[in-house]
Amino acid sequence: MTEYTNLNIRTSKETKAAAEKIFDELGITTSTAFNIFLKAVIRENGLPFEMRVETPNSNTISAIDEVRQMEAHSEKYKGYKDVDSLKKALDV
Repeated sequence: MTEYTNLNIRTSKETKAAAEKIFDELGITTSTAFNIFLKAVIRENGLPFEMRVETPNSNTISAIDEVRQMEAHSEKYKGYKDVDSLKKALDV
């Protein structure tokens, strides 16, 4: 027979409520959801999802804004709406 233990975590009330709403829609409990997560960690030998930062930092946001201003006020700078347009302009 499996021996169980308690796992205590701390999170905000808002996070808990939002997660429980989703778990309820999935028909599972918070306990079941965490067990699924822990088993996935074991199976993957690490976190079962990729961790990355997708939001640009303040320096990158400033640089993007600067380039947009340059494009808007000068014909010297040309922007591209997509990678295909840029590749075509570069003959790539």
